[in-house]
Order: sequence, then structure tokens, then C-alpha cells
Amino acid sequence: MMDNTSIVGSVGGTPLVELHRVVPSGCARVLVKLESHNPTGSMKDRMALAVVDGAAASGRLKAFGMVVEYTGGSTGTSLAFVCAARGFAITLVTSDAFSREKRDHMRALGATVIEIPSEGGRTTKELIQSMMAKAAELSALPGRFYADQFNNPDAAAGYAPLAEELWEQSGGQLDAFVQSVGTAQCISGVASVLRTRYAGIRIVAVEPSESPVLSGGAPGAHKIEGVGPGFTPPLWKGDLADEILQVSTSEAEDMTRRLAREEALFAGTSSGANVVAALRVAERLGPGRTVATLLCDSGLKYLSTDLYSAG
Repeated sequence: MMDNTSIVGSVGGTPLVELHRVVPSGCARVLVKLESHNPTGSMKDRMALAVVDGAAASGRLKAFGMVVEYTGGSTGTSLAFVCAARGFAITLVTSDAFSREKRDHMRALGATVIEIPSEGGRTTKELIQSMMAKAAELSALPGRFYADQFNNPDAAAGYAPLAEELWEQSGGQLDAFVQSVGTAQCISGVASVLRTRYAGIRIVAVEPSESPVLSGGAPGAHKIEGVGPGFTPPLWKGDLADEILQVSTSEAEDMTRRLAREEALFAGTSSGANVVAALRVAERLGPGRTVATLLCDSGLKYLSTDLYSAG
């Protein structure tokens, strides 16, 4: 499809900026990709466009068909955005564990939204699995396409342009890439491209310390939206990352607030987790090296949460 005059043509091409005030002296430089500049304010616009267009091109999503998906919010908002642009109906299964802004945004874009109650607003393995089960049930009806973000290979492919942008915007000077893991589609798609550019690049995965599943620990409840589902993502491979770092919800929230106040960068909690981990890597690498990470989405998605209301 030609997107020169379509809203979906504005997906990608986001800025890359260097952090200054939150980076201690003696560290490598830290670059952050501002994914809030995508149309819905999230990096997930990239994968949503790849998933919907891939399904339509292959015939899995028919004309007048319906997309069905489970979502912590940003994926659902991005899918609703692409479906509105492409003329498809969409039903999304989410929860009150995720911000009101995300759920309202999905509905504003025309999605039918089903909410499953959480345990005190926290993300747990049981919650994610119940959302997935409900979406699978709904997708079995005629004319439905199940986006299934944990298993859909088109999702990782949607992040390949992000990797190319990182490499070009950094001038081909990247020593490490840091990214928090939800479905593992983003880190997988970006790492596969960056390693073709520089085989020695260090890929660092980030997960909530309250739910350190990738590190071999037990699942637990946390409040870093969009990451740490409480189980190992199906597409996760042991050699995908060179290192796994754990960041707590409180550390992520504190850094997210610092980014807003000290760097004028307004983002969500997973972005704060990314920067906490990136600073650890930058401290080890030292001057003359470069670490890149993502500010995954906009802080506008979290104004009703305690991330900012209690900040």
C-alpha cells in the first residue's frame, strides 16, 4: 500500500537524542530514541503496522474482517490506530491494570474494548494469561484475525526499520543496545539487524526485579506496564541478549520522573527502566563508547497513574 499521503506513513523516523543531566561523569554517552513521536505516542505503531498489513497481504485478514488481540494498552492502541486507517474492525482484551489513558485511546480510535479485572492494578502472570485466553476465544469466531503479539513473526520484522534508524542516526557508533522485554519482539527485531551492522554490539535485556523470569527467578507482580509478563516469551532465545539486567518498579518510576524534570523527556515507566539499565551499562563501558536505548512511549499515557500523580 502507498502511504505517502496516509497517516500510517508517519510511523517511524523518530528522533535520537543524547542524555546529559541524568548521566554521571565518567560514563559512555547514552542515546535515547524518542518513540513518543510515532502517531499514537508509542513504538508499538511500528509492529502494529507490520502485523496488520502483513495479515492483509497474506489473506489472513480479509476485507471487512476483524482484528482481535490481548494488550497492556500500547499495542492495542497502535493496532486500533492502524485498523482505523486501514478500515478494519478491532476487538481488544485489556485490563484495569493498565492506564485509563490507554484504554480511552483505544475506544476513541473505534475499538471494542473488553477489560479483565486485575489484582490491585498490578501486572501478573495470571492476568496476562487470562487476557490471552479471552482473546483466543474471541478470535475463533468467523472473520477474525488473531494478532497474537507474542507469536506473530511480523511483529519483530516491524522493528527492523527502528534498528536501521538507530545505526544511521548514531553515525554507526553503537557499542550497546538496551531494551526492556515484554513480548521480546522489539529486542529480537532490533538485535538481529544491529548484529549484522556490528557483530560485537552488546545486547542487554531488561526485566522487572519483582518478576525476574528471564534471569531464572519466579514470576511476581509489578507496575512497569508493557513488560515482564511473568513467563518467558515464546520467541525468547537464550542467545538473544548478552546480558539481562533487573530494574525495580520504584527505580523505573524514579528515573522516569527524573527524565521529565531534568531532561525534559516525558515518557512511561518502561522507558525509565531502560534508562536505569542503560546507565549501568554506560558506567561499565566508560567514556568514548555509546549506549542506545528506547523511550518507548509518551508520558501522556500515564497521567492518571501514580507515576506522575504521586510524583
